[in-house]
Amino acid sequence: MRARARLLGHPVHQMLIVFPLGLLGTGAIFDVVQLLTKNPRWSDVGFWMIGAGIVGGLVAAVFGLIDWLGIPGGTRAKRIGLLHGGGNLVVVLLFAASWLMRRDDPAAPETAALVLSFAGIGLALVTGWLGGELVSRLGIGVDEGAHANAPSSLSHRAASEASDRRPAGA
Repeated sequence: MRARARLLGHPVHQMLIVFPLGLLGTGAIFDVVQLLTKNPRWSDVGFWMIGAGIVGGLVAAVFGLIDWLGIPGGTRAKRIGLLHGGGNLVVVLLFAASWLMRRDDPAAPETAALVLSFAGIGLALVTGWLGGELVSRLGIGVDEGAHANAPSSLSHRAASEASDRRPAGA
């Protein structure tokens, strides 16, 4: 099923989600490094990464919602998409709460703030898997007729238009 929100032939949600996921994950990793090294600079930088990740997550969510609305009702993909999107909303809320708790002293986060960000990363692993299930298993966001020799999305031709579907060297 082709994604509704597209840019230059590719799903916008799939392009954007790498940024908040990377920023939030790196923020949590920096917290671990701070705990190991006792150097507060790591949590200070992590604070700003988490803030940027929250903003990016909210932007990516808009495009994910647009795509989810286009999934036919009553399908497994619609249910998985709801779990994926709802779970990611919880991920952003966990990190937002962690970020708010850090505002007064970003370099020295409270234990509760750390627990919230670590819980957010744990949940993000699950919701990321669900997103992979949507794309890789259920074909959401994938052009109909996609194959190894499909023409470029910039050609404005359907993926199914290529004359030879065999991969090179086959």
